This record gives sequence, structure tokens and C-alpha cells, in this order.
Amino acid sequence: MRYAKVVPDIPTRAIDGCFDYAIPDALAGSCDVGCTVLVSFAHRLAVGYVVDVVSELAEGVNPLRVLPVERVLAEPAFDRVGARLAQWMAAEYAAPASVCLRLMLAPGQTTRVHKDEAGEWRLAVDRTKAVDDRWAQLSVTGRGFVPRRNASRQRRVVEALAAGPMRVAELSAMVPGAGSVVTALAKRGLVEVEHRRRIRGVGEPTSLSSASAPRPDHLTDGQLAALDAIARATDAGCGDVVLVDGVTGSGKTEVYLDAIERVRERGRSAIVLVPEISLTAQTVGRFRSRFGDDVAILHSRLSSGERFDQWDLARSGRVHVVVGARSALFAPLSNVGLVIVDEEHEGSYKQDQAPRYHAREAAAELARLRGAALVLGSATPSLESLERCRAGSWRGVRWTRVSMPERPGGSRLPSVRIIDMRSTFSPKGGSVFSSPLRDALLDRAEKREKSVLLLNRRGFASFLMCRECGCVPTCPHCSTALTYHERTHSLACHTCGSAWPVRAYPDPSTKCPNCGSRYLAQYGVGTQRVEDELRMLLPEDVDVIRMDADTTATKGAHTRLLEQFDASECAVLVGTQMIAKGLDFPEVTLVGVVNADTTLKLPDFRAAERTYNLLEQVAGRAGRGERPGEVIIQTYWATHPAISAVATHDRSSYLGYELEQRDEAYYPPYSRLANLTLAGLSERAVRERASALAVKIRARVEGMEGEWEVLGPAECVRSKVKDRYRRHIVVKAPVDAELGPLLDECARALPACKGVTLAIDVDAYDML
Repeated sequence: MRYAKVVPDIPTRAIDGCFDYAIPDALAGSCDVGCTVLVSFAHRLAVGYVVDVVSELAEGVNPLRVLPVERVLAEPAFDRVGARLAQWMAAEYAAPASVCLRLMLAPGQTTRVHKDEAGEWRLAVDRTKAVDDRWAQLSVTGRGFVPRRNASRQRRVVEALAAGPMRVAELSAMVPGAGSVVTALAKRGLVEVEHRRRIRGVGEPTSLSSASAPRPDHLTDGQLAALDAIARATDAGCGDVVLVDGVTGSGKTEVYLDAIERVRERGRSAIVLVPEISLTAQTVGRFRSRFGDDVAILHSRLSSGERFDQWDLARSGRVHVVVGARSALFAPLSNVGLVIVDEEHEGSYKQDQAPRYHAREAAAELARLRGAALVLGSATPSLESLERCRAGSWRGVRWTRVSMPERPGGSRLPSVRIIDMRSTFSPKGGSVFSSPLRDALLDRAEKREKSVLLLNRRGFASFLMCRECGCVPTCPHCSTALTYHERTHSLACHTCGSAWPVRAYPDPSTKCPNCGSRYLAQYGVGTQRVEDELRMLLPEDVDVIRMDADTTATKGAHTRLLEQFDASECAVLVGTQMIAKGLDFPEVTLVGVVNADTTLKLPDFRAAERTYNLLEQVAGRAGRGERPGEVIIQTYWATHPAISAVATHDRSSYLGYELEQRDEAYYPPYSRLANLTLAGLSERAVRERASALAVKIRARVEGMEGEWEVLGPAECVRSKVKDRYRRHIVVKAPVDAELGPLLDECARALPACKGVTLAIDVDAYDML
């Protein structure tokens, strides 16, 4: 008898681990690791996932009391390594194992058990399936077939097929009723019909000039050193990590491509993660130019059917390279030999919903389990990665840093000018552009060159404020100021999505919600305002293209806007953080940062690191071709090390300051950090629950080895979101602490509290 170890799909901390079920003889051939099954659990039917299959039960378990697997609902979606990765994530990030296993499932699979109106348990299974198209072609016999004179449809079908095989759906569009004609002719042996798998979407080529990767004549010394280090890590086969620390434009993508080629020659596969969906068209184009149809794409902007097809290509072994955003890490590739995380410093690799994993850490564990190598690439590596490379190892795995300080060919790093906006401030307001930035934009327009403008803000203005009473309209459901959108004359909450119509001064209908004054005016700068000022400043023949969350909301919008920018003779690309990384346009000679201080002033210990990374990354978009690049950064804090370091491209001057601050305050990379957020409709219930949890944690860590700090509970910066009050507890622990299991244990020890939710974020990035 074989037994399945099953994790019930019941996302609660009260259910831990897996449970044994007997595999009936009727299911012996279909029930295996990775299957979705139906089982009886706690006197009800439940969906579960098979994480292992064994021939013997644990000692002391009575086989007669082991229930059988009822049904197999879906074929295997992961193997034993995938199951082990999910279980590691569950422990590491204090998340239910079933929630982690869902990451491994086929896209579009929704399987659940619910009660119907009669109170009976019913199973609902929704699955995205493959699409098989019918293709028809004349058989050897049919090539000489002449339809009767009155059989006009047969004659038209035979004439169409005489030119070659056709999809029956296309044939039916030309000849109404062709489907039934093909069926009839097939029965007579005159037509042959075959089913061919159709891959939905994502096959359309992009016109981006940067979406190709011609092989260079020779590699730089830095590229060769990186490839040597990756080869050693691959040969070791134990999860060694190589950090490719290369300046912007140093050719990291070519290193990735060459490294994958070497892995593919050994018959192994590769996963490549990119931080922004806007980068996928460019990145996928480059990889497909080198590996052809051996590349699959996985990201959230694909439809469920498109994601399933790409996922299934990987599972079936028809492709061996998967490129995508964070979730592509869980693609069902076999024999993975290389995992690449590009722009590894990016915060978007941290999941903001359960399971709150970090793709970099999960990739490191996947590489260890698969015996693969992990490559991290960035021009601005995270402080955690730099510290691990300095130490030489992390969790028993070797970490190596390779520097790539030069750009290939004749391109050089751009010159950077810092504009202190305090000297240009006017109480009467004015342009969002300083004189140097305005002159530089006009100069590029005259030379017919391209520019990029970064503004880490969307909307027309940051907020509206009454000049009479100082009131700033805030969302009634969230403790956040509303953002003003000029085009739609509305105030929008970028936390919950609510919006209200309003007009700003000097419109006569303007009215302050607090005092009734009509002097409700715009403060701050948004992408819409920058776009409008650019259109007024520049000649009409200069294209102004805006990329932010509003203009890229539809499918394919990222690619269309970038293609428009690429094809234009002279253009300015205005955008938020999505334009700051990875994009490669050699014609861009000017990069402007409208306000460098937006991220610097956030109440977050990573604020300076994020600011430096963002500015250095966006600066790297300039001068990637033969013409020199220029960067102009507008700031009200020109002396801050994170900003002054960008001017000299000297990271060391910033790192010394930042690491000293982190060490003194006991923040990562010198500690691990967890943020526990409690939320509920009752402010009192949230306060009581948070206090009880803090007491549990303090009692648990008392006397433990190493330095532990438990801060709070306190109100979150966003103290109210969607009508739910929020308080949080911050825990600092030694870097080698098993933080997830400890916090999960403390959470389980509390009695149930209806109406208050708890989110445990280990290695937290969002402290708001």
C-alpha cells in the first residue's frame, strides 16, 4: 500500500503540516507528488496537495484508521523539490503551507469545496485547459477528388485545401459550414484532420530595437570574470551565489545569455527573473533572439489562458528557459541548473501578500535544493547581498561578488549635475523645471535627441490643501491624503482606489470640505502636470509619452508606449519608477529627475538606500550609445550622501554613511526584521490583540541568544486602510535567527479573536 502525505488547502495557522491518506488501487497510477486531490478532513470534504508519496506510515500510526484519497482533481503541478521549497517558505515566512503550495499550481486552477443551499458539501473545479485546433488537409486520395457540380461547399473546401493545410476555424470563416463538410470528407478518407496545440498570445514580436541580443565581438574583462565565477558555481552544484555588481550598461544581460548557453549545453534549464513587467518585452526579445522558441514567459499581465500555456510548455519540457516576474520562480522546469535574479535590489521582489516571501531568498533556497547556481545582478546591489559577499557565505552557501566597472564599446557613464532647488524656490510657485533642466530639454529637442524624466508620483498634484484653514482632503476609509488628478478633476485614494469629483482653485465651484473656502489649491507635482508643462515648453514635433500606473493599466500598454518612444525621432519619456531600471535606449542623452526627495523623506530605514538605487539606476539610462549622456537631478537635500554619491558615481561614500546608521540602529543587514500588522474594524479589539501578541513575543525571546528587540505595538503610519484600524509590532533579531517559526509559534499561542487579522512579514520591506 502506498500513502500520500497531503496538505489540506485550508489557509489557517491552526492546521500545521501534512496528513497521511491511503492511495486506493484505482488511483495508484494517477496519485503522485504534486497532484491536487479530494480528501475527507475533519468530517468534511477538502481539497489538498500531495507533497510526498511513501510506502510505509510513521511508527505508531494504525493503517486501519488512515482514510483513502477520494479523487485526483488535477495532475502533478510540482515535484518533490517544489514541495520542499513551499514547505521551507511556510516556515521561513510564517505562512500556511497550503498558501505557499498554491504558488506552484497551474495558472487558472481554482478548486474548492463549498456548501450548497441544502447544506451539502459540493466540489467546484475551475481549470484553464489547453486549446487544440483542428487542422485539415487533403489526403492522397482526396487530391484527385472532384466534387459534384451541385456540391458548391465541398468544391470550395477542396479548392482551399488544395493550397495546403488550413485551420478549420479559418476555413469556416471563408466557407460557411466548412466544419461539417470537413467531417464528412474525413469519414470518406478524402481529408485528413489532426489536432494541433495552439499557444495563446505572447508570441507577437515587439518592434523595440533593444529587444535583440546580437553576439558581441568580444567580452569585457568584467564579463569574462563574471562568467568564470558562474561556471565555478554551476560546477559546484550546491547552490553557490554569484553577485554580478556591474555599472549600468556594463553588459550584464550578455553575461546572463552566455551563462544560460553553457547550462543548456549540459542539458539543464534556467529561470530568469526581472523586477518590472515593463521590462519583459525587451528582456524576452533578447532571450528569444538567442534561444528562439525555447523561452517561456510568465507574468501577471498575461491572461489566465496565456499563463497556462506558457506554464505548460515548461512542465512538458518543450521549453527550457523561463523569463518573468517574481512568480516565474515557481515554473515547473525540470533539471534547473541556473537561476538569475536581475536587478536583485528591487523591492518588487518582496511579495506584499501572504506568503510574504522575498524572491531573492526563495531563489537561493531553490538553487540549493536543485543543485543549481544563483546569479544576482545589479548596478546597485542590496546591502544584504553586499554583506553576505563580504562574509563569503550565508547559511552554508558560498557568496561571491564580481565587479563589472566598465561599459563595453565607446559608451561612458553620464555626467551628473545636482540642482539645489532651495536656491530656485519661489513662494508664488512656477515651473516644475529648474533653469538648467529646462535649457537641457530644449537643447535635446533642437538636436533631435531623446530624454527621460523621472517623477516618483502619479496624478496631477500630490494633494489639495485649503489656503484658509490648511485642510488636506483625506480618504474617509484610509488615513492617507487624496491625490488630485487634473484630467478627470477627481481626488483618488491610491490605497483603496476610491475617487471623488472635485475641482481645484481657481475654478469657481471649488469648496473646502472643512471651512467652505474656495481656495482649495494644488500642492506638489504629479506626472500629468509634468506632461502638461512639457507640451507647453517643447515644440509640437517632440513626442511626450507618459508612463505611470494610469497609462499602463491595460494589457500590453507598457510595450506599446516603449515602442512609441523607441520609434520616435525626438521624444521625452515621463514616468514613475517603472522607467528607471533596465530600459536600454542608446538615443537617450538626457535624464532628468524632477524631485529626488520623494522616497528620501519616507518614514522607512531603507529610504536612503531606495533613493540612491533609484537615482543611480535612472541615471544609467543616459549615454548608453556613442553620444555622451547628461543627468540633472533636482533636489531640496543636495548634501545628503545618497544624492551626492550619485553625482560622482562613487557608492563607497554613501555606503559608509548608510552602514554606520544601520549598525547603530540595529537594522538589516546587521539584523533580521519582522513587521507584524494587526487590523480590524474595532480599534479597541486591535489594540488589545496587539498588546497580547507583544507580551507573548517578549516572553518568548527573553533570554535567547543574541540581541533581540521588540518595538511597539504602535499605530502604523497608515493607521487606517479601508475602514480597518492598523497597529504593528516590529521585531529585530540576530541575522541567523529562525524568525519565522518563532513568530508563528507566538501567533498560534493566542486565543482566536474574530474580526482582527494578523499579517506576519518576515524580512519586511514595507514598514508603512
